[in-house]
This record gives sequence, C-alpha cells and structure tokens, in this order.
Amino acid sequence: MQIKKGNIDFVDKVLNCCYEHFRQQDLTLLSLMNQYEDRGFLTKGQLQALYYKAEKVPNLPAGLLATLESTISKLPTRNKKQETITLKEQKVDTESQEMLHAILAKFPQHKAIIGLFNNFNKHEKLTTTEKLELQKIYKLMNDKGML
Repeated sequence: MQIKKGNIDFVDKVLNCCYEHFRQQDLTLLSLMNQYEDRGFLTKGQLQALYYKAEKVPNLPAGLLATLESTISKLPTRNKKQETITLKEQKVDTESQEMLHAILAKFPQHKAIIGLFNNFNKHEKLTTTEKLELQKIYKLMNDKGML
C-alpha cells in the first residue's frame, strides 16, 4: 500500500508509537520499520503483524488502530492455490504386454518389438501409434501361423 502525497502517514505514526512502547526489544518491529522506510509501503501480512503489535500498546490512539484495521481489510488477500497431489492408479496395459511377450517368445531378436518392449517397460504404457504398430505386427504373425 503506497501512501499518496498529502495524506497523513498513519503507518509511520503507528510504527513510531509501537517503537516507543517496545523500544529495541522487538526485532520484528525494527524489520517492519526498515522495510517501510526503504520501500514506502508494507504488505498485507506485514500490516497485520503491525496491527497485532499495535493492539498491545496502551497509549496508541484508537483512530490510528481503526484506520490500520480498515486499510488491512481493503487490501486484497492473495491465496496461493494449494494443489492436492493425488496419485492416479496406473492401469497396466495387459493386452499389449501379452502381445509383446508372445512375439518375443517366438522371435527374441525382432528389433521393432524389442524397441516397443523397452518403451513399455520404461513408461508402462505405449503411445497410440506404438499400440497400432504392435497390433499390426501381431495380427500379421498370427495370420501367417507364426505365433
């Protein structure tokens, strides 16, 4: 939140009141003061932390605390999406696995089938084109009585 020129800098006043009350005991407050001096604004979370500190100060004017609270409520809340990780049950393609084993049992040196078998073992599934190629080879071998 940036303070526009001409407005009362209430954040600075709240920071100074808190600093006078807590002195140098509170490192969080010192960090907030440094960040406000450097950047000229505080984030919503930092303003909320300042509000919690300011509530403990007995001689802080109620108007400053109310202004701080209303400023916090006006700022947007940015929530990060918390993606839930769900493990999907991978279905093993038993049909392709059986075709690969049947062909490799008869022809262990068949290079195309060895390549498909390696891909199947790596990813535990075949792409659509690989499946079509496997089915084509299996059908040809089965039709010719090789299997």
